[in-house]
Amino acid sequence: MKKILKLKKEKNAIILAHNYQRPEIQDIADYLGDSLGLSLHASETDAKIIVFCGVTFMAETAALLNPDKTVLIPDRNALCPLAGMLPAELARMYREKHPEANMVLYVNTLAEAKAECDAVCTSANSVETVNRMKSDTVLFGPDANLAKYTEKFTAKHLIPVPRSGFCPVHKLFSKDDVLELKKRYPEAEVLVHPECDPEVCDIADLVGSTAKMSDWVKKSNADKFIVATEIGMLHRLKKDREDAVYIPAYNQAVCVNMKMHTLEKLYLSLKKERYVVNVRPDIATAARKAVDFVLK
Repeated sequence: MKKILKLKKEKNAIILAHNYQRPEIQDIADYLGDSLGLSLHASETDAKIIVFCGVTFMAETAALLNPDKTVLIPDRNALCPLAGMLPAELARMYREKHPEANMVLYVNTLAEAKAECDAVCTSANSVETVNRMKSDTVLFGPDANLAKYTEKFTAKHLIPVPRSGFCPVHKLFSKDDVLELKKRYPEAEVLVHPECDPEVCDIADLVGSTAKMSDWVKKSNADKFIVATEIGMLHRLKKDREDAVYIPAYNQAVCVNMKMHTLEKLYLSLKKERYVVNVRPDIATAARKAVDFVLK
């Protein structure tokens, strides 16, 4: 860890880590957060090199927002299955089928898909972004559960793109498991990510992004929380409030792709400046417009 910190200083680098990363990666990061928050933080720094410990679409977004910086990812195989469910050609097919509809895509998409949409959103601002669209029907993807959750709070009609896109980790949570935990810990508050199935969201005290979970825990009077999202979030929450108890809604909810990054890979990435994240210029220009929409 000392070698990484020394190298980081020498190279004027910054280390960004998503809330689902391994604890040791979270602990060494300069900034810890959700995907868009990490990229925004990167754009506000004077660092020349950004080492992004997350999945590839996140590093791509950082590259879009920071064209003057070198963006590195310690393991280039850290792919997001959800993002992979919406290739650019599928996004174009839906747009051709529904020419009257605007398209909003979750930030959990590859740059090639972002280049096809009107706006990018996060799980925290999906409702606000959809409401800003001019069309009454909105194409929304790739997470169908987030589309269902968003549609509950807007007058718009949302068409999931694709019809059944999902996060494999958030599909692991069940209503019965959460209710069983509530019997054991009746005083605990339930925090659920909107990528979970609707019946799980319906029994939550909070449905929100990892950033919203963090804010909730800091302000809540509760001292126990049942957490329905990737297991790495519990380490982040412990950093926010050490006095509270965090109970995983499913203790095997692990995103193996997020866990691909290790301290050794991080060190080698920084030392050898590998692997550089590049986005094709024409895709970058179009995708940046969609990302900029949500930042206005």
